[in-house]
Amino acid sequence: MTAVREIILKFSCEDQPGIVANVAALFAAQGFNIRESQQFEDVQTQRFFMRTVLDATDQQLTLEQIHGAFYPVAKRYGMDWELVDADVRPKVLVAVSQWGHCLHNLLNAWKQGSLPVDIVGVVSNHEVQRDLVDWYQLPFHFLPVTKANKAEQEAQILALMEQASADCLVLARYMQILSNDLCDKLAGRAINIHHSFLPGFKGAKPYHQAFERGVKLIGASAHYVTADLDEGPIIEQAVERVTHVNTPEELTEIGRDIESVVLNRALRWHAEHRVLLNGNKTVVFSR
Repeated sequence: MTAVREIILKFSCEDQPGIVANVAALFAAQGFNIRESQQFEDVQTQRFFMRTVLDATDQQLTLEQIHGAFYPVAKRYGMDWELVDADVRPKVLVAVSQWGHCLHNLLNAWKQGSLPVDIVGVVSNHEVQRDLVDWYQLPFHFLPVTKANKAEQEAQILALMEQASADCLVLARYMQILSNDLCDKLAGRAINIHHSFLPGFKGAKPYHQAFERGVKLIGASAHYVTADLDEGPIIEQAVERVTHVNTPEELTEIGRDIESVVLNRALRWHAEHRVLLNGNKTVVFSR
């Protein structure tokens, strides 16, 4: 196995004395230098969260060897933990329906190299975005879905992910509700963009609902997908100020811009292993 140059460690556990000291001492002994470290204590749950980026100095160790060395510390503190090679980019399958603003933003950022993922393909229940995906020279998988074939269609999505070794499914305005079974199988590995500042204005035509209420702020929310519709742990949100002069159509256009930015940011943080689950919430160690 290849020796790693840079690793990312993230974990959570019950808050207790000595955690940071023991983690730092172990990696110092393994020949690593801490380049970046962030930590947080949830005083409500007394749970401790930490993300650390470490550079190898003299030692040439594989990821498996580092896993083995860290395991006793992780077991001692009862950690939920992940240790990854920072040079490995997560592979992502994107799902989209008809609106392509979020998809275009993701593909453009990926093509430019500013989004640290490898997009392995796009799946859609419509043909509308095929030309865009073809332009980016990515596989386009047309998988129409009905009530009768929903289970079969979702099995095809899972099969595509397995074939491409995809780590994450991104719902870039994929206007289908995933089954509870698929949500469970992709727990922590599926990110959705919701065209509203959750919680609020759920369901159809949220911008029209916002217009009827005369809102002064509209927004978007990126969250992990769960069986509870639009109630998964929120990764990122943003808002834009509007006024009474904006029509529903103008609110929609403003909202699409926000959606694109929020989804891009959420996927970036997920790919950089900056997001830790905290029950139905997240701890996000953003820059």
